[in-house]
Parts: sequence; C-alpha cells; structure tokens
Amino acid sequence: QVRLVESGGGLVQPGGSLRLSCSATGFVFDRFHFHWYRQSPGTQRELVASIYSSVTGDGNREYVDSVRGRFTIDRDDAKRTVYLQMGSLKPEDTARYYCSADHKWWGQGTQVTVSS
Repeated sequence: QVRLVESGGGLVQPGGSLRLSCSATGFVFDRFHFHWYRQSPGTQRELVASIYSSVTGDGNREYVDSVRGRFTIDRDDAKRTVYLQMGSLKPEDTARYYCSADHKWWGQGTQVTVSS
C-alpha cells in the first residue's frame, strides 16, 4: 500500500526554521522524484522544491524563486524519507505543505504557520 506521511509542521516566528519530513512506503523509493508543494486557503497549490532520483534521473534539486536560498530539499533513500529544511521563514510561507512522489501519489500535508 502506497503511503506518504508528512510531519514537522507547526507554528514558528518569522525568521525561524522548521524541518519537514515525508516518509514513504509501498513503492521503490529511490526510483522516484519527489516534490514539496504548498497551498494556502484560496490559492492554487504551488510547487516549492523538487529533488530528482539519482537512479532514474540526475539527482538535481530545484526551487521556486521565492524560497531559493532559504529552503533545502534533501532525501535519504535508505530511510525512505524526503526532507524540506526551511529557514528565514516569512509569514507568506504560511501554508499546508504536501509531499508528492512523481505527482502520482500525495500525502495529507502538514501545516506550517509563520506568525509572531
């Protein structure tokens, strides 16, 4: 059974940091590319960061301009987990963050709220 479970969200002050995790089961993890998306109420889901498989791809990382230099996406194929390290957080980063495997499978998301 395919399952993606995000964790690590919460309330953080502006300028703070959080690390999101996405644990996956039910498929051959290292062959898939992973993406973090976010969505705020009333907005479309936005692609935040991607990390490509080093088995089926080039292992590269990509970021949307608004988070480049502040967020880092990483993966641990042995632990079947994808991470999103978020720093210098801003109120506009407030959203529900979702993990996706090749846009084929999705988790339920984890809420990140940046507020003083």
